[in-house]
Amino acid sequence: MPEARFELREAAEKEWLVLDHKYPANDPRRTVGCVYEVDEYEVEVMWIRALPVATRYMSPIEVLEDVRQLHERSRSTRPITIPHLPPLLAT
Repeated sequence: MPEARFELREAAEKEWLVLDHKYPANDPRRTVGCVYEVDEYEVEVMWIRALPVATRYMSPIEVLEDVRQLHERSRSTRPITIPHLPPLLAT
């Protein structure tokens, strides 16, 4: 099984980073967002990238799942158009 592209890494007590392993460790694009615990049942995210996702979640794991789902949806493509040929003429 290939390694996961996104990782949730604890940076400090009650703080996590969402990392994108598509980029090397010294690349600033590797950090996708910073997650902070607001209270026992809520975390807030400061997104480093412009992502169409929420900024408040119930847990850090939900943040990671949302980023992964967003990435999976963005990888899907439109249907491929198959060229249509006219019917053959009967002789």
